[in-house]
Amino acid sequence: MKAAVYRRFGGPEVVQIEQIAKPKPRANEVLIRVHASTVSAADHRTRARDIPAGLSVLAGLSIGIFRPRHRVLGMDVAGTVESVGSSVTAFAAGDEVIAMLGAEFGGHAEYVCVAQDAAIAVKPKNLNFEQSVATVFGGITAHEFLKRAIVVPGTRVLVNGAAGAVGSAAVQLATRLGGRVTAVTSETNRELVTALGAIEVIDYLSTDFAATGATYDVIVDCVGNAGFDRVEASLTPSGSLLLVAADLGGIVRAGRQTRASGKHVNAAGVKHTGPALTALARLAESGALRPVIDRTFALAEAAKAHRYVDSGRKRGSVILQIVTE
Repeated sequence: MKAAVYRRFGGPEVVQIEQIAKPKPRANEVLIRVHASTVSAADHRTRARDIPAGLSVLAGLSIGIFRPRHRVLGMDVAGTVESVGSSVTAFAAGDEVIAMLGAEFGGHAEYVCVAQDAAIAVKPKNLNFEQSVATVFGGITAHEFLKRAIVVPGTRVLVNGAAGAVGSAAVQLATRLGGRVTAVTSETNRELVTALGAIEVIDYLSTDFAATGATYDVIVDCVGNAGFDRVEASLTPSGSLLLVAADLGGIVRAGRQTRASGKHVNAAGVKHTGPALTALARLAESGALRPVIDRTFALAEAAKAHRYVDSGRKRGSVILQIVTE
């Protein structure tokens, strides 16, 4: 099968299209013919070994120290079940599914195997494969983080990095819960985030949201530059800071900062499960979570897709189209 493979850490040029062995499903696995995946910020960080401060050793155990542990990137997929293992009962050949592969990667290939009890679900029926996969990485991350805070009608929510894959999903999901969302992004993204539900937009290039004096019940940091020390004064007395992107210091200090301030700081990672992905698919199917697609690249253009993601200018998801529909 064809796959976008990288054999050393580095720039986009290390990603090459190669022929590699097609995987065979074990007894409890589903073999998916991949139609689409995304090139995410996580793919960029892994390929470039651009690891948040303090996490280099821990990350090395997952992604590799001297060379990549997983040579095919891609944390999510949408596709068709090609075949199933002997003990699989939840899925059958022909099913259209989405899956979150997480740190195992493997989505940038024509086929991938996923355990039936992993984060796999039937794809939204009213979305095509590209639209469906655009909801997975950002959607499941935003959904799980927002569950760690109380968002009800009237809750003031600020999303830092509101136009990215996670941020655009967070704006929509917080709005769905009744939150009054302030989006921090560039002015060029104002129309996008407003359409997603934001009632206020702060252009980070001209305004520091943490210096305006405004306070919020929930701050979702999808960028990694809104640590507790910077935004403490911007949180209400019982507010929540959700650190989607955090370095080791932010993770380690979260508990201590929570106890000392009475404000809730959460930087824990997200556990990907089938039920969580099924819930996400239902939200997307209902229209509560709209896919945001910046642009689409063919598998043969994988290096070009990485180069675009490296620019830091993507809005929502960048799609890697594996099978032409």
